[in-house]
Amino acid sequence: MSSELSMSEVDLSSIKTIDDLDVKGKRVLVRADLNVPIENGEVADDTRIKRVLPTISKLKQGGAKVILMSHLGRPKGERSPETSLRPVAKRVEELLNGGPVLFFDDCVGADVENGLKVLGEGDVAVLENLRYHKGETANDVEFAKKLAALGDIYVDDAFSSAHRAHASVEAIAHLMPAYAGKLMMAEINALRSALADPKRPVMAVVGGAKVSTKIDVLKNLATCMDVLVVGGGMANTLLNAQGVNVGNSLYEPDFVDTVKEVLASAKRAGCEIFLPVDEVVAKQLAPGTEWDVCDVNAIPNDMMVLDQGPKSLERLKKRLSEMSTLLWNGPLGAFEVAPFGKGTLALAEEAGRLSQEGKLVSIAGGGDTVRALNMVGATPSFTYVSTAGGAFLEWLAGRQLPAVIALSSSEAPKQTAVA
Repeated sequence: MSSELSMSEVDLSSIKTIDDLDVKGKRVLVRADLNVPIENGEVADDTRIKRVLPTISKLKQGGAKVILMSHLGRPKGERSPETSLRPVAKRVEELLNGGPVLFFDDCVGADVENGLKVLGEGDVAVLENLRYHKGETANDVEFAKKLAALGDIYVDDAFSSAHRAHASVEAIAHLMPAYAGKLMMAEINALRSALADPKRPVMAVVGGAKVSTKIDVLKNLATCMDVLVVGGGMANTLLNAQGVNVGNSLYEPDFVDTVKEVLASAKRAGCEIFLPVDEVVAKQLAPGTEWDVCDVNAIPNDMMVLDQGPKSLERLKKRLSEMSTLLWNGPLGAFEVAPFGKGTLALAEEAGRLSQEGKLVSIAGGGDTVRALNMVGATPSFTYVSTAGGAFLEWLAGRQLPAVIALSSSEAPKQTAVA
């Protein structure tokens, strides 16, 4: 069974793409991530919509009848104006700038099936929120069959939902010819290049507040990275595990023993654990508060660590300059409050510069990391920036991604592809 496979065992090369797919006149069901913020009935941030446009455009140019489906929010089977995809359909139409985009107020059923009959080659439709039906999150095969009845070909372009075994991302891929869209393949190839076959030496930077939220990520990366940099509040727990007094800083004593296992595992695998040697400390996390820099072994009892110090940052930059690949998830400090973002933002700038100069393959993911890159304008310089959150972390932790496994095991009829 495909569900028994771990990500390291999945044959990613078996995933079929839309690159040479003959879609002329075919109804193509595209699972996209259109889960965007809606404010006052309008799309407030269309980044995720823009990321799926290359797939939509490719299919349109090929003469497909494109049918977009997605979830929005967590409606739990109940309809509400706040979770309707109607505003999203309007924004898709504006971005495509090439004819009307049809919107259906449901995603399955006879009315939808009949309504889709008017679609012509190159036309686009958006279905209503998949999660208005409980069968979606239950990965119900019968619900998946109703979705499959709407199309001839299935294309998954929602990597950010790949970690969820839901009907529109897992069950459906076993019911019809299934292919990966352009965004899906870009995400897969980026993570594969960093984890499965990286250009070495490879460094991973993992930051954030709590080590408990990323313990499996650390366990997995400690076995396959050359250098593992741990930052943010997470670093405090690792430092404490090595006997360092972290003062009044956030750390998790319940995970000290687990962290010791990670450190031992890294040592066995020849992975260097890279921790701060000096810290920026303050009595409270607040704008304008007084702060100081101290050696990591001299953190005052009434102070908390809020960022890496200048020595740590220079040391990290030097080590980064010796790397060929960087994988980054999570900030080095409390970057959202000035001046405690200096370490995170400086790393973003340096990694961006090295990437732009062709010296570094850089892959970043996670909301805070992307926000930091955007703050210093480094996003365009990075080799790849993932829009996925949970799926990105699941892959880093070595866990299964049901949608990717389903795509890799899907059997598609040979006649659907152009020779």
